Amino acid sequence: MQRDMIVTTTNTIEGHRVVKYIGIVTGETIFGANVLKDIAASFTDFFGGRSKSYENTLTEARENALREMTESARAMGANAVIGVDLDYETVGQNGSMLMVNASGTAVIIE
Repeated sequence: MQRDMIVTTTNTIEGHRVVKYIGIVTGETIFGANVLKDIAASFTDFFGGRSKSYENTLTEARENALREMTESARAMGANAVIGVDLDYETVGQNGSMLMVNASGTAVIIE
């Protein structure tokens, strides 16, 4: 049975010892905002409140970047990723796209 991979922003994992540092792993994703989300967000901006459509897009982008990063770590033989950092950027014409980058260090822990 395969144990779930531990993914953490810290450089250590309590109760575990890093026995091998494998290397840096990354996962990137870019999501475009569409016209319907922009219209819904404009109403939220005007009336106040949270934009669920943009929040859902942000959540999906983050999950995809983390999944890609952990798949890379698993392919390298790691069972954990430490020191994870998430970066968010807007890219494209008029900042119409959201880029999420996840990076960390693939390790083997015992």
